[in-house]
Amino acid sequence: MPVIKILPHPDYAPQGSTIQALPGTSICEALLENGIDIEHACEMSSACTTCHVVVRQGFESLNEIEEGEEDLLDRAWGLEAQSRLSCQAVLADQDVTIDIPRYTINHARE
Repeated sequence: MPVIKILPHPDYAPQGSTIQALPGTSICEALLENGIDIEHACEMSSACTTCHVVVRQGFESLNEIEEGEEDLLDRAWGLEAQSRLSCQAVLADQDVTIDIPRYTINHARE
């Protein structure tokens, strides 16, 4: 079962965290199921960027990024080459390390 290492984030995981999830689970689902309440304004329908994460290790083990996700990521705060929408990033068998950006662009909340 793959492990997700979450780097420290002041709101979601102040000390960092490590969780496990079944292959085939999205990173967002795994976080939510383990009490890490990452923002996901569109309810994981790939319509916003609030669940944006940066995959520091294990990026290549995730499912391939689709064009719609790439288009949305162009609007994400703090975009990096290893950025993914956690609702679309599906785990395989390898461990991953993620960094949750400090800010999101949530038009519903602003």
